[in-house]
This record gives sequence, structure tokens and C-alpha cells, in this order.
Amino acid sequence: MKTDKTAVKKTRKTEPKEEMWLLRLYVAGQTPKSLLAFANLEKICKEHLAGKYEIEVIDLLKNPQLAKGDQILAMPTLVRKLPEPVKKIVGDLSNTVKVLVGLDLRPRRLE
Repeated sequence: MKTDKTAVKKTRKTEPKEEMWLLRLYVAGQTPKSLLAFANLEKICKEHLAGKYEIEVIDLLKNPQLAKGDQILAMPTLVRKLPEPVKKIVGDLSNTVKVLVGLDLRPRRLE
């Protein structure tokens, strides 16, 4: 019996796991632009990453030292930490197509 359980565990470990997305949204307080960026990001994630994402909102007015780690120069800024490579998008994220392309959720058009 023990060998059967071990075999099952090994099989489960080798199955591909769904990729989790770790997204950090850097804001400066609860400004209209920051709130809009969060709302836009949440909508995009629900539509395109359902159940596979985590959003961290970092308010640089409260924790300005956190800007250095991701080299944040403008706000709001979205940083895709996972999956790698790291990607950044600056602005209120209202242009859904550009956000999808920037996050590699939609392929770029060949022109």
C-alpha cells in the first residue's frame, strides 16, 4: 500500500501547475488615478487570469522605501513580478489592449 501512495504523490508533483501571477500596483495614496488603475487591473485580472493572480497594492506615501526595489519613478505603476520576466506598465491601465500586450496576455500584432 505505501508504494501506491508514493507513486500517486510523485505523479501529482510532475503534473504541470497553473501559473500564478503576482502583480504589484504602486500608488501614491487613494487618488482618482490610483483608484482607477486598481479598478482597471482588477477587471482585467478577473477576465483574463481568473483565480490565477494576486494583486499587491503598495502605497508609496506610507512606504516610500519600497519604490527603490522595483525602481519606481512614476505612479501608478504596475509591476508583473511573476511569471518572469518582470514587466512594468505606467498609468491608469485604462487601455486594456496595451495592458494585455504589456503583460504578455495577448500576442502583439504583426505589422
